[in-house]
Amino acid sequence: MDPIVLFFLLGVLARLLKSDLRLPEALYEGLSIYLLLAIGLKGGVELAQRALVPLLPQVTGVIALGFVLPLIAFPALRYLGRLKRVDAAAIAAHYGSVSMVTFAVALNYLADHSIAHEQYLPLFVVLLEVPGIIVGILLAKAGQGAQLRWGVLAHEVFLGRSVVLLTGGLLIGWIAGPEALAPQTKLFFDLFKGVLALFMLEMGLVAASRLRDLRANGPFLVVFGIVAPCAFALLGMGVGRFIGLSPGGAMLLATLAASASYIAAPAAMRIAVPEANPSLSIAAALGVTFPFNVLFGIPLYHRLAEALFGPLG
Repeated sequence: MDPIVLFFLLGVLARLLKSDLRLPEALYEGLSIYLLLAIGLKGGVELAQRALVPLLPQVTGVIALGFVLPLIAFPALRYLGRLKRVDAAAIAAHYGSVSMVTFAVALNYLADHSIAHEQYLPLFVVLLEVPGIIVGILLAKAGQGAQLRWGVLAHEVFLGRSVVLLTGGLLIGWIAGPEALAPQTKLFFDLFKGVLALFMLEMGLVAASRLRDLRANGPFLVVFGIVAPCAFALLGMGVGRFIGLSPGGAMLLATLAASASYIAAPAAMRIAVPEANPSLSIAAALGVTFPFNVLFGIPLYHRLAEALFGPLG
């Protein structure tokens, strides 16, 4: 089993056994900043070596995917789960946005299996971060006639930590190029797996702590948190194939579509839809979907890509 997954399982086990293991808050913040910058830099270096205009059809397809995902999730949550409109919309926003950490684990998985992919896909992480949040907010506010502080919301969404670091890393890598960034290779690229392993230990601790929220809110979110990623992965794989991604790139896009945000979306929903219950969204995204993707989903999407494209790697 991938050591990254084992670190995650160690965190889960430690929390379930009520160990006092925890990472210092400052270290957790530092690891997350490192991962966001490293992923952005790697994508930016790749963008520096290719023309941007041919990427516009792919960019359009990815943004459209970001708008469609929450529109699929919302009716399932509202009518099958019988959740309040604001809660269904908030959860849909989380599943319309993406998880950077899930993407990082998928990158590590592809590297371990020697599966080639487009190196500029961190750009898609940035593109998919925002549309789902916007749609979720509009779904929550539809028919309410409530005033929304769009300026405050835009600041939170577009200038939140994850977007700033990912976008900043992309721009730095794109402007500087591979030669100028060569001295930083050992720090940002060679140490990536070790830093990700430590971060996954903390994610295991956090994910296990959300299980009590799932017990309090019934089995529907557990089912949704597993079925929705599989359905969204199929859609993401189809979009990836349609816009001309390689099999590895289509698998990465499927993983992004299957992931759920637990950083950018909660912050935006707290401002735009304060009446929604945040424990429902975080419990589903972090307590169910994130562990499912890390343990089972990414290998499953690998098999799906092989069924569509043939053997990868």
